[in-house]
Amino acid sequence: MGQLDDRVAVITGGGRGIGRAIARRYAAEGATVVVSSRTAADLDATLAGAGLGHDRGLAVVADAMDRDEARRPVTEALDRFGRVDVLVNNVGGSVGGNPDPFVGNDVAFEQTVVLNLTSAWWTTTAALPSMRDQGGGRIISIGSGASHRTGASVGYTAAKHGLVGFTKELAKSAAPFGINVNLLCPGWTRTSLVDFERIAAARGTTAEAEEARAAAESLQGRILEAEELAGMATLLAGDDGRGITGQVIAVDGGYKV
Repeated sequence: MGQLDDRVAVITGGGRGIGRAIARRYAAEGATVVVSSRTAADLDATLAGAGLGHDRGLAVVADAMDRDEARRPVTEALDRFGRVDVLVNNVGGSVGGNPDPFVGNDVAFEQTVVLNLTSAWWTTTAALPSMRDQGGGRIISIGSGASHRTGASVGYTAAKHGLVGFTKELAKSAAPFGINVNLLCPGWTRTSLVDFERIAAARGTTAEAEEARAAAESLQGRILEAEELAGMATLLAGDDGRGITGQVIAVDGGYKV
């Protein structure tokens, strides 16, 4: 028996990286898995790698930057499977790079906040009524080292800090209905979003130097693999995580402690 037998989990940004790793671990633990992203091929690869057919897997192509589309993974999960037990708000990233705040780039700032924070509100509010009616659920958002400290763009850091307040306040509101809400924060993690060639080009260094610099920012001196986040995500989604709510939990190799 798996830790997530008979549960339905929705994972946004489930086509690559941390989202894909969590989706595959949840499937291995017995969950029915709904994944969303903008790219159908990535979603199909996630479900195929998890060994999921139509009875336990659903791919939803949706743009998290659009209010209605961001809610579609949840609404389609409810239509197909009748419930949502776990929601993982994994979508994130930077829009427009790292703009100079003294110059100002309204579009980059606003879109980065929408992608990392507002989209979590959209998907979460789509899931909450059904979780309340069924007597419980789990909401896990994916934060960042930038949820605790500086080091990214103003928009990204503001949004990831915002997820801390979002998590704590929502946990308070949702607790009477048996709904747990937590924030899982990676540090440097090897995914397609971490492009050391691009970082090196911006800094005039080499990819090897930038990867070494990133690794040195954690106590373990390494870049984590996406699969290393999946264990904690499973704990928070399963019965053993029943007493954990309103928490900001880092799985980051000791990033900038």
